[in-house]
Amino acid sequence: MRRTDITRDDGTWTGLSVEVEAGRRPGLCLFSAGRRLLLAQQSCPVLLTVVDEDFCGVEFWRTDAYRSPLPPLRAETGRTLAGRPDRWAHRFVQHLLDAPGSPLHDGRWLLSPESPLLRWNHSRRPEAEFWASMLIEGHPDGYIDWFVHSGSWEILPLRPMPDADDSRVKAYRKQARDGTLPPVLLWWVSGLDCHLLLDGHARLAAAIAESAVPPLLHLHRTAPSDEVAAGTEQAVRRYETELARFTELRAAHGHAVPDGAAIAGPDLARRLRDLHTAQRPSWAWPLPGGEEQWRCVAREVTAGRWSGGGGTSG
Repeated sequence: MRRTDITRDDGTWTGLSVEVEAGRRPGLCLFSAGRRLLLAQQSCPVLLTVVDEDFCGVEFWRTDAYRSPLPPLRAETGRTLAGRPDRWAHRFVQHLLDAPGSPLHDGRWLLSPESPLLRWNHSRRPEAEFWASMLIEGHPDGYIDWFVHSGSWEILPLRPMPDADDSRVKAYRKQARDGTLPPVLLWWVSGLDCHLLLDGHARLAAAIAESAVPPLLHLHRTAPSDEVAAGTEQAVRRYETELARFTELRAAHGHAVPDGAAIAGPDLARRLRDLHTAQRPSWAWPLPGGEEQWRCVAREVTAGRWSGGGGTSG
């Protein structure tokens, strides 16, 4: 396992890149069967989904079996690491690597505070209103609306959100006011076109109750090493070609023509940064038994109460 801190040109920390070589299926694993997905944690069903035939959305059934791969966070830790998303990222990654119920599998991942959700409040709505609108409602069943919310990348909690007067939420509300609230951990899942809330249900509820922007750490899969290597080689060749072109222009027109480094350099840096940070589709493993097995699981965990997606049909 290799960790690499990602920074901007000015040295500002923007994320933690992690290359995982576990050699096994993740403990929190996505299985696919046609338009159907099953999220299981150590073989226990957590979430059942089926995509509409017209691809306008996703019906889901959420069980109460999910357990966070992160241990409870102490208020003292929140005060110590306040304003340090880099230290939180290293801490979270270590827990994810150690936990048996983690979504990490072989490949490269990025954990970053720069979630696209932070850029979606275009109409400048109050923070409580905006973040509440990003939550996908429904328990045990509900619907992820791809038609109305296309591209907004909502948040699907993996267990019911606690109320504002919940004791944990009350404790976190004080931290939200003090600026010491630990980050909320989100996992981007491309097959659902939304974020799954891995850890921080009470912390997110506290931020909403205080109408505050919740600190986030956004987990997603990135390009594998061979793709990064090939892309890096291509970007360097492009950079060298541009410098050679400017050299020819300088030879023909004199030193009034720049050497090209100020133009080609930032472009090279952007391409290299994108190679290490750009999102890649989530992995899902074929479900043994296919759709029939998915229906069997759906009948068992819903006790025949869910009609979504044919989950109770034979």
